[in-house]
Amino acid sequence: MVEFKVEHGVPVDAGSCHTALVDGYVVEGHVPAGAIIRLLDERPSAIGLALPGMPLDSPGMGGDQETWESQPVLLIQQDGQLVPFDF
Repeated sequence: MVEFKVEHGVPVDAGSCHTALVDGYVVEGHVPAGAIIRLLDERPSAIGLALPGMPLDSPGMGGDQETWESQPVLLIQQDGQLVPFDF
């Protein structure tokens, strides 16, 4: 998995337990669907999105939608920098 993440530009600081490719973007971790939808609608010049680590209240880990939506989703920019991604 590490090799796959490196190959697709996932910074170490963005690492999580799951990695997917969605229409050319990397989705790293338990990223909420709303963030992915915005990413695909806006199609920024970026590597993808990340929700680093394994937050206990992230999608698929329990909690409720309001809690999930407060997790720090990050945009992985082309240069590997991580910036907040509001959705």
